[in-house]
Amino acid sequence: MRTTGLIRRAIATAGAALIATSVLAACSGGDSAGDDETLVLYSGRSESLVGPLVERINGTIPVTAAYDKKAAQILEEGERSPADLFFAQDAGELGALADASLLEPLPADIAESVPEAYRSETGAWVSTSARSRVLIYDPRQLPQNELPNGIDGLLAPEFRGKVGYAPTNASFKSFVTALRLTRGEDGAREWLTAFLANDPQAFEGNGPIVESVNNGQLAAGLTNHYYWVQEVQEKGIENVPGRLHFFSDGDPGALVNVGAIGVLKTAGNKEAAFDFVRQFLTPETQTYFATEVGEYPVIGNEPLPVDGLPTLNQLSPPKITLDQLADVAGTDKLLNEVGAV
Repeated sequence: MRTTGLIRRAIATAGAALIATSVLAACSGGDSAGDDETLVLYSGRSESLVGPLVERINGTIPVTAAYDKKAAQILEEGERSPADLFFAQDAGELGALADASLLEPLPADIAESVPEAYRSETGAWVSTSARSRVLIYDPRQLPQNELPNGIDGLLAPEFRGKVGYAPTNASFKSFVTALRLTRGEDGAREWLTAFLANDPQAFEGNGPIVESVNNGQLAAGLTNHYYWVQEVQEKGIENVPGRLHFFSDGDPGALVNVGAIGVLKTAGNKEAAFDFVRQFLTPETQTYFATEVGEYPVIGNEPLPVDGLPTLNQLSPPKITLDQLADVAGTDKLLNEVGAV
């Protein structure tokens, strides 16, 4: 049995204890938040995933971190934000900040170190890792040869009541944004309306979807691939009943999204902030994303720790750019209109 996930969580807990005091100071607007020698990181990614990375970098570049933050908070704070950097779980959130002219352009050595497909076209942010949208399914209920090539197949009567989704999750919202971009507003509304009419099961997040498929309570669910990878690492493939199905042919359900990072224009020490970003693009950190988080590295060829999964360049995402995912507000509006949230 693999224990990588358990080790990761233990390290994250230890890291949390070391930085808890400074995080609270940053969030409360204390002296450390205004200290030019200490960077303040708002992280949309959870502490269990990236806390150990932040703590390691903290040994070289002083940084305090506040986790589970959203771009909306920075947009509200504006020039008053104590944050120097934003580490997003989703390209759309950084795109929203870039559209609001809140991000400092990154130096060329940073931007050009990341493949063009995984960085902002304007140089405002870069990806740190990538993940694919997938359908996790229970082979005990759904044979592999009956799985659809794309999301339209999920509208069939045989999938009624069998598919889970997380309507408030940022990754699902980015999928809907991709749906809007590829099919237009009317096409996206039509698909969502038909999907909701097929009685899908709503969940608070991706983790519960994966758990429900693995315990046989749910036949299939729309999620991100790395949740399953983490389960396999922790429990062993023989103890994880669910399997992954990757949509093909540029289907919106095959969206490849990213974790990404940018520097705010209001950062007190921009050079230190740039150095922090560089730390997330080192071979060591890229290996961490592959082996500990289960995400695709955006630099190098580190394989995922589970055999049989496609490589990043073998995926078939829709033909859109990550910058186009910025219209989070438009997606929220549509999801409210169709009654998904």
